[in-house]
Amino acid sequence: MNSFKNLLFLFFVFFGIQASAQKTVTIAFYNLENLFDTENDPNTFDDDYTPKGRHHWTSTLLTQKIDNLAKVIVEIGKKETRQAPSILGVAEVENRVVLEKLIAHPLLKPFQYKIIHFDSPDARGIDVSLLYRPALFTLEAAKKYTLKLVDPSTQNKRTTRDQLLVSGFIGSEEVAVFVNHWPSRRGGQKRSEAGRIKAATLQQRIVDSVQRVCPDGKIIIVGDFNDNPTNKSLKLLTKKSDYRPLFQPLFNPMEKLFKNGIGSLAYRDRWFLFDQILISKNFKTDKGLRIVKAAVFNPPYLKNPEGKYKGYPFRNQIKGNQLFGYSDHFPVYIILAKK
Repeated sequence: MNSFKNLLFLFFVFFGIQASAQKTVTIAFYNLENLFDTENDPNTFDDDYTPKGRHHWTSTLLTQKIDNLAKVIVEIGKKETRQAPSILGVAEVENRVVLEKLIAHPLLKPFQYKIIHFDSPDARGIDVSLLYRPALFTLEAAKKYTLKLVDPSTQNKRTTRDQLLVSGFIGSEEVAVFVNHWPSRRGGQKRSEAGRIKAATLQQRIVDSVQRVCPDGKIIIVGDFNDNPTNKSLKLLTKKSDYRPLFQPLFNPMEKLFKNGIGSLAYRDRWFLFDQILISKNFKTDKGLRIVKAAVFNPPYLKNPEGKYKGYPFRNQIKGNQLFGYSDHFPVYIILAKK
């Protein structure tokens, strides 16, 4: 009889945890830092990440990096939801092949992640992508948008990453999820700012279109924006637009973190919060899923343990020297909960 009671107790504990977990979901973003395969693509500048290239990139090193990334991904938001992220936006992936290897890892395979990926025109061949768990997110449609840039000094066309839009349902709630990786700060923040302003303008235009079609729908924007929450480019998404009067400004929960000195990457002893998640304001007021937390995932093992860069994100490599770390960015995430 006692054994039966114990079994019944465990049954309710287990299913109680499952039911509780389904009421909370993690939405995350992670810049995977140069997740390349080992093959040379003649159409992109990926030569460094080949066995004979500058980084001597081999299948052994790729496997080791995927081992590390899988360890991180499965733990993002686990403290709050007891499970891996429901939706994960990623950046700096070369192709679908490396993503297939990633979701097939023994740590991630139980969650049955699916992939949304399009090849973008980026010169290095790196793309953005979305991983999602079909048990928790029902896919409706996916589309990419190309950002057209011109080099101000030469007037030549420049290539960069596409912006990804994925629509679907979390439970019964319709959501549109955007994944971004905006132009870098190469050449300096001021000199390169125009590219990110143009990226923000494109993102604002797409969001405005979604809001016109579905004004009550919920919006989530994740990405590496190469700007902080207080920069002009991000403010285009959180303030009213003079050109789009129906545009509904978004809420950036990462701004408070940045003002408190929290960052997702470091450079020259300064912290930057380029990795962010923005949401529509109905995530703050709606009776359905509501935001309860925004955070940078930065446990001790993700930090460089020693030397000049102690405390910085623990990178996989620096200038071809293998460190066997993770990425030069910390992941970021939000927790959504339903009463």
